[in-house]
Amino acid sequence: MLLLVAISGETFPMKMTRYLLKSTIVGALGGLLFGFDTAVIAGTTQQLTLVYNLSPKTLGFTVTIGLIGTILGAMSAGVLGQRIGGREALRIMAVLYTISAIGCAIAWDWPSLLVFRFIGGLGIGGSSVLGPVYIAELAPAKWRGRMVGMFQINIVVGILVAYLSNYIISLLNLGMHQWRWQLGVAAFPSVLFLIMLYGIPRSSRWLVTQNKTDEALEVLKLMGSPNSEAELREIMDSIHLERGMAAEPLFKRSYRLPIFLAISIGLFNQLSGINAILYYSNDIFAAAGFSQVSGALQTVLVGAMNLAATFLGMALIDKLGRKTLLMIGSIGMAFCLSGVAAIFFTNSHQSALVWLLVVYIAFFAISQGAVIWVYIAEVFPNRVRAKGQSLGSSSHWIMNAIIAQLFPVIAARYSRGAPFTLFAAMMVLQFILVMLIYPETKGISLEQLQHKLGIE
Repeated sequence: MLLLVAISGETFPMKMTRYLLKSTIVGALGGLLFGFDTAVIAGTTQQLTLVYNLSPKTLGFTVTIGLIGTILGAMSAGVLGQRIGGREALRIMAVLYTISAIGCAIAWDWPSLLVFRFIGGLGIGGSSVLGPVYIAELAPAKWRGRMVGMFQINIVVGILVAYLSNYIISLLNLGMHQWRWQLGVAAFPSVLFLIMLYGIPRSSRWLVTQNKTDEALEVLKLMGSPNSEAELREIMDSIHLERGMAAEPLFKRSYRLPIFLAISIGLFNQLSGINAILYYSNDIFAAAGFSQVSGALQTVLVGAMNLAATFLGMALIDKLGRKTLLMIGSIGMAFCLSGVAAIFFTNSHQSALVWLLVVYIAFFAISQGAVIWVYIAEVFPNRVRAKGQSLGSSSHWIMNAIIAQLFPVIAARYSRGAPFTLFAAMMVLQFILVMLIYPETKGISLEQLQHKLGIE
């Protein structure tokens, strides 16, 4: 595969090397573990409730403790990656994944399970930051979007694999030890991830920040750079410029609209109910009258649609635009969530539940799922982009933790339909705000977009 790249004003042919492909695949594998660890809990909630006599509140905390680790992992991973490099930091995340999987499988009581889930959350949060950054630092500019997109694809693949794994294990008649196998099986891909991380290079960009320019030059050659010396000079100039901008504060009046957009899209991403459905899918199907095995099978269908629609969303994002996709998704999700709420309020038409959730997942994947990280990255100027991404990501994970904790409590205290009514209302509110406030960023250069947003 050949690509023409411009370096220092000149155009050179560049081809995909096996080192670049291998490094991208390994970096993106962290996304698969991210997705797997995120969704696998869905198959265990019913047994955990019985084994540890969990109330709706303590069940919510069992799910939420992993998200608390995720928030802390995401907040600290950037500093760790800058200090020791993305590759080495990802190795630590792989070790955390492995410890978490084995620990959850052998947990001797509820507190020990919480500790190991927290450790796994640290790995999820860390890899969610480190994986895309590592890939972005290696990839040529014109391939960067698709290569970083592999991380998102792997997250969705991981979710599907987790649901499929839960379903297969549920067929093995393992009794009350079933949940241990469902959580512990993640140790196998975690160890594989760790081993593969020893076969990829450190990023040339990080090496330059450590003044290891000779090694950086060798990495650029391995990645297939057609003019590695010129590209190295560009990287050195870029890093010098960024260091001069590092002191730029984020919370300025001129950034008020990008800040609102980043926070609101992060909040609405979770107020759609997506992760509540992913975490508690088996409980949702059980409440509608499905058996444990049939409920596990329904989640596989949901995961498969999530994967297919994610590919569709990535294909449409530069054609229909970010704003258009968000508005389409808001309408579709509001309709589906209202239907789910009606099923639980009326205790009828349970057979429609799986189809409503499958269609809901499709609308989410082509809208919020495809748009959120791209949009957050676009609305901030270069000098504060990293800080803006951290802000948007933090709002996303914090709301995720809140909803994961409250979902079973609200469902038990009021009605199974109550959370879905709230989610549907939030999607109506999202539609209104996107229509009135959100700018379309499709086909607009970042410099033009800054002017459009009123950024000086």
